[in-house]
Amino acid sequence: MVRINRTRFLVSREKLIKIRTVAIRTGVWYKTLDRAERGLVELTIRVVKRIGSLLLKRVLTSVFRKLQTAMENKIAYLAKKVGKPLAEKLSLIAQSWGNASAFLWKTEHNFIRFLAIMYLDNPGYP
Repeated sequence: MVRINRTRFLVSREKLIKIRTVAIRTGVWYKTLDRAERGLVELTIRVVKRIGSLLLKRVLTSVFRKLQTAMENKIAYLAKKVGKPLAEKLSLIAQSWGNASAFLWKTEHNFIRFLAIMYLDNPGYP
């Protein structure tokens, strides 16, 4: 385990695969990491079953931090630019259909974030 911001973080092969997949889907894998960092993660996934080296864990933790920061910023940006307008439109549509509680949707942070993440999966997204 490695500490990140006073919390313990288990570095495992499965965690590497999951973070790599999410980073590729959100488009930050190639923009955020340089070739050596991407190669290190790929090689670790292919070769290492259990990560025992403290140095490798520290390096991978710094890569995780970079990816996490980049993904959070991108989702926050999309939540503001895409998620909020979509939530407002969906709220108005649902209200016109008679859903009285739909007026809360446009201010629901989790719903706005959900719409932004779903937008990432849109085939037309760059």
